Amino acid sequence: MPSIAPSAYVGRFAPTPSGYLHFGSLIAALASYLDARAAGGRWLLRMEDLDPPREMPGAQAAILQALEAYGFEWDGQMVRQSERLDVYNEVIERLWRDGGAYACDCSRKQLRPFAGPYPGFCRDADRNMQNAAIRLRVPDREYAFTDRVQGEFRQHLGREVGDFVIRRRDGLIAYQLAVVLDDAWQGVTDVVRGADLLDSTPRQLYLQELLGLPQPRYLHIPLIIQPDGHKLGKRYRSPPLQPEQATPLLLRALRALGQPTPNELQDALAAEILGWAVANWDAERIPRTPTLAEVQLR
Repeated sequence: MPSIAPSAYVGRFAPTPSGYLHFGSLIAALASYLDARAAGGRWLLRMEDLDPPREMPGAQAAILQALEAYGFEWDGQMVRQSERLDVYNEVIERLWRDGGAYACDCSRKQLRPFAGPYPGFCRDADRNMQNAAIRLRVPDREYAFTDRVQGEFRQHLGREVGDFVIRRRDGLIAYQLAVVLDDAWQGVTDVVRGADLLDSTPRQLYLQELLGLPQPRYLHIPLIIQPDGHKLGKRYRSPPLQPEQATPLLLRALRALGQPTPNELQDALAAEILGWAVANWDAERIPRTPTLAEVQLR
């Protein structure tokens, strides 16, 4: 894809309020922020609150407070996905009417013996949308893109993914559809996020193609993992960000992203660190690996 002109760059950070921000979240926020600001672009904030049963009470407010304490400033009003349900459902119904999606009433028990892609039981069954999940028909073809850090990535949707759910049986909208619609609606040109979402990208490329939406550039940063292979996350021994730790954790996050941190920043305020980091950001320094061991970070 052609490079994005600096004035046209639009990036975003899109946390899920199933827990508080932790060090892994900080690295993702920092990478997306620096990449946008260094290009003279806009940085948007979107709350991906599509799963109320998993949302932690108070998490949205805590996320905003943590971002502010760590010096981040976003452009415009924060968008909540929960306020865009009508948009998602309208697109789903259109896809269903046009035959691009279909209703699936398969239970988890039925699908448990099948470890691979969805076996297609309901693909030609012409079921009603009521009390059913909605699956997108995927083509029997490979999708590929070149990630700015991870390099070329290929995935055959038919063989490796299969028809995937875009709305669950309980009515909850799937991430894959919502993120594609929201990125296009907000004019996002560059998606910077963790490498755990690398294999989601081909599904999103197909949705962009199917819906006639632009394809952003992608940059997937390495995940920070524990010795047992678990990534840092809200469910796994990852303490929430504390305001008083802003300076050392921002510097540590910069080093995780391969950016040098001069000694004079050791006592700097969060805003000063971000200002220096924007002026000195070099995405080419990001380690070209999907994972980094936390014990290796200085």
